[in-house]
Amino acid sequence: MSETGTETGPGTGTVPVAERPSGVIHDIGYRHYDGPRHGRGHAFAALTLNSLRGVFGLGRTARSKIMPFLLFGVMMLPAVVSIAVMAILKERALPYPAYAVTMQAVLAVFLAAQSPYLVAPDLRFRVLPLYMSRPTTALDYVAAKLTAMTLALFILIGAPLTLLFAGELLVDLPGPPHTGDYLAAMGTAVIYAVLLAAIGVALASFTPRRGLGVASVIAVYLLSSAVSAVLVGLLMSTSRDAAATWAWLINPFFLVDAVQNWLFGVEPHNDGGYPPDLGGPVAAALVVAITGLCVSALVLRYRKAAAS
Repeated sequence: MSETGTETGPGTGTVPVAERPSGVIHDIGYRHYDGPRHGRGHAFAALTLNSLRGVFGLGRTARSKIMPFLLFGVMMLPAVVSIAVMAILKERALPYPAYAVTMQAVLAVFLAAQSPYLVAPDLRFRVLPLYMSRPTTALDYVAAKLTAMTLALFILIGAPLTLLFAGELLVDLPGPPHTGDYLAAMGTAVIYAVLLAAIGVALASFTPRRGLGVASVIAVYLLSSAVSAVLVGLLMSTSRDAAATWAWLINPFFLVDAVQNWLFGVEPHNDGGYPPDLGGPVAAALVVAITGLCVSALVLRYRKAAAS
């Protein structure tokens, strides 16, 4: 470069330094968004719907649809068989309030398999700050994930119950239809869905690895059901039947069944029944306490994760 503010180029002549362009702005096609801006409510609804679709594998790969739809088919199978039995024998095959307890293993596997999908990828790839930049908050995120899993579990329980009730109406069994039992079972399905969703999503949220999330949910279910069964067996073998009725409440499925027995007056679906008098209110209080504890843990977990 010369002292007069010019630069000698490789070609002919010189180019004044002051006249050289310092940068170029390229138009690559982005346009400013001038449409309506929806608030937190729309973001919450969109996240909930997307999460619910993902739980059933919709919008994902074909392999992701195998497990949820297979388990959904297994849940529907007893209802189909019961309708066939009703049509042939003209008698009721499977009580509505017993459906969820009878199929608890399938529900546990579904919860274990699908809960980590809702939370593990976001934790693993550290995209939570993007969700919560605006307008979604940690509470909105947790509520959306819990709502999605609750709806998925309610569909899993409510669909076969509704099919079974429709079959009973079509078969036209002797006597009035069991509408009360059906409504009681559907109301209890809401309690099952809320409690199981809170437990499953909370357990899965503590690890970004989906495999570990699946293992943690399965381990808690197996441990609670095994401890409950062993305690019931030991207590009943020593003629402590009253204490054995409390041991059933360790299993979350029998815990909700005890609430169903108390709220709707249906028969208990275990071998020894549930504690009389205070058993129902205590079971309901435990459901509320466990759900609240899991939700609180989720909120604290995601506030910390969003800030990191």
